[in-house]
Amino acid sequence: MTVGANDAGTSSRDPGLTLETLDTDGALTEAIAGMYGETRAEFLRTAVVGSGVLLGVLAVPPVAAGQVDEASILNYALGFEYLQSTFYTETERLGTVARMDERRARWARTLGAHERAHVAILRQVLGRKAIKKPSFNFGGATESVDEFTRTAVAMEDLTTALLTGQTPRVRTRALVAAFFSLLTVEARHAAWARRIVGTRPVGPALDDPKTLGEVDRIIGSTRFISTLRPRTRARRRRPRFTG
Repeated sequence: MTVGANDAGTSSRDPGLTLETLDTDGALTEAIAGMYGETRAEFLRTAVVGSGVLLGVLAVPPVAAGQVDEASILNYALGFEYLQSTFYTETERLGTVARMDERRARWARTLGAHERAHVAILRQVLGRKAIKKPSFNFGGATESVDEFTRTAVAMEDLTTALLTGQTPRVRTRALVAAFFSLLTVEARHAAWARRIVGTRPVGPALDDPKTLGEVDRIIGSTRFISTLRPRTRARRRRPRFTG
């Protein structure tokens, strides 16, 4: 959620301030839909923030937890963790990490170990429902220290935005705790990655959550996910999403 400069002095009960105005990327509506259902979420988009209508509808008990497809959310997270873990593992296997200075190599190896652990945990939770690992083609980003670093920073920032957007949709208490644990670790990864490249470890005051559709479009633009056998020798290109 992004608050513009003109919002600073606006009361939350301003008649012109609706949920639709604030929810520019659909993240709030998606979270409400997960808890209360699509019909109620759509109705609330035009409700005034702080109004009796908005508060009254939200006060009604949410839909049953079973109506939220938590397996799909977990599998989406697993697919993203497959992407990250493979990215770090391939960089180590190709010897790119060995060419880094000690500080950067320790960072890359630590994050790689964490992402592989995340894959193992999510697979264990999902059991037979777990999706299979797809093939990836990183287009040379795992062969160059600079390319790898830039991509890793972008990837960690995107992971944080993904988990920020999807954690509110999870209703099972144990899974909520697990998602928050993943979110805090990935946020630390992002801060560490930013520190490595010399940029500010923390960006804006509030993180901007992303919907699954937004993450899909970003990942699709990289062409990292491939149905072909992964190739490590390819035309080099900068990642098209940035931290």
